[in-house]
Amino acid sequence: MAHDQVHESARAGAGMVATPHPQATETGRAVLEEGGNAIEAALAAAAALAVACPHLGGLGGDGLWLIRDPAGRVTVIDAAGPAGAGADAAFYRARDLDELPRRGALAALTAPGAVGGWMRAQEAARAHGGRMPMRRLLESARELARANRAVSTGQFRAATRTRVELDAVPGFRAAFLAADGMVPEPGTHQPCARLADTLEHLALAGLSDFYRGDVAREMAADLQRAGSPLARADFTAYAARTRPALSVKLPGLTLWAPPPPAPGLVTLLTLALFSRLSIAETEGFAPVHGLIEAGRRAQEIAAPALTDSIVLSADPAELLAPEALARAAAGIDLRRAAPGPRRTAANGDIGGAWIGAADRSGLVVSCLSSLHAPFGSGLVLPATGVLMNNSGAAFTLDPRALAPLQPGRRPPVTLSASLAVLADGRVMGVGSGGDSPALAEARILSRYLGGAPLGAALAAPRWRRDERLLLEAGFDEQLADRLAAAGHDVEIIGVPFSDAVGCAGAVVLHPGTSGLEGAHDPRGEGGADGV
Repeated sequence: MAHDQVHESARAGAGMVATPHPQATETGRAVLEEGGNAIEAALAAAAALAVACPHLGGLGGDGLWLIRDPAGRVTVIDAAGPAGAGADAAFYRARDLDELPRRGALAALTAPGAVGGWMRAQEAARAHGGRMPMRRLLESARELARANRAVSTGQFRAATRTRVELDAVPGFRAAFLAADGMVPEPGTHQPCARLADTLEHLALAGLSDFYRGDVAREMAADLQRAGSPLARADFTAYAARTRPALSVKLPGLTLWAPPPPAPGLVTLLTLALFSRLSIAETEGFAPVHGLIEAGRRAQEIAAPALTDSIVLSADPAELLAPEALARAAAGIDLRRAAPGPRRTAANGDIGGAWIGAADRSGLVVSCLSSLHAPFGSGLVLPATGVLMNNSGAAFTLDPRALAPLQPGRRPPVTLSASLAVLADGRVMGVGSGGDSPALAEARILSRYLGGAPLGAALAAPRWRRDERLLLEAGFDEQLADRLAAAGHDVEIIGVPFSDAVGCAGAVVLHPGTSGLEGAHDPRGEGGADGV
């Protein structure tokens, strides 16, 4: 499939949903068809994704929601859990560890926040006329689990990459590998009866049971037996938070993103800096180099703010002030790449699942679900079937670092999503499940603002930064050569539509009677549909 192919978006009149899996998309569409609002559709889709795409997110992971209401107010639901009360450097030093484990029970050190985010989302849905009971919103997820989920292509690829690393983690082989330890082919059905039981119990008892009831008790007991520092009290103490969004006004749009420790600030800074470079073209060296350099500078500026530490945090509002942006943009060379250290890939792949939904009442939702790395810690709790996250891998045991492990502290997170209101009245929710969501969002928004159709903006080749600048196949070879000549350490990813750059999506509420639009990029198996 070539990058210059036409990638059409879906259109509808009453409601739209976009997800990275067709069963989750259908789940959200069915909720809209039954009269549910956009928040309810996104919640049901998120629950379905917990079963259909277990490598991307689930009950044991974290969540993030941006909700724009019909009056134009934007609210953030921060559903990323903190480190447990027993998770500190001494706990790991006592086990002869100088670094935090990336996988296994000792990597499961932060309370899972996703279900708490669902609770807050249901409250928001009801505030805007939603009436669907939780039992209905979890129905598709329960049915998918009871029917034994089918292995998706994305799950197959993720399990192939992580099988050796995760094979010995308790519960992983039984849940995700064949009896011989090999990765099942796409389409293979895997039993997940315990997870189905858990979803059924939560549908009957209420989501709060996940933190303060029977499910919490079973999870805490399994975690203790496995050796995790998480305890029952960490579940009891947890609640997702509602927070104000960050925003910045740019030529042609106003953009909202979640506050730190989420990297939404990087998205805002990247596009704010790029807008000050006065680049008129939408393709070619100038816009690509400009976005890369704006993104690099944005990450440098935002780094002190992307922490939960009160002492070290910078004020995001000051970083987004016009004077600060002008100074930062003036330091960007439009011809040469700035010298300096590159981001390392020591922590490996980071991933998540973006979900978007909108309805004709004016509700627009942009949300993410994540386990941090694909399959998170790999630890599957036997009593509940819950796969635990490894978000705590973003911490360090170095007390001098920006994100040292401390009980009750949230790690720097990769979850981000955006909402934009364009000058002509269009409202857009956009996000990416990759490990550089801000860079993906900036690329998509810049192309869409430049006039590219929604599907084409999502399909356009993207990049990510590790030790090198990784360009997705589909960029012109001459452009790659020019970027290299400008000082970028370029490497071409060998295939087009690589999941190495993450899977992104978008929904758009058009003004007046123009209806709704949605799309999910061709790097994943998902799509958009509406009513």
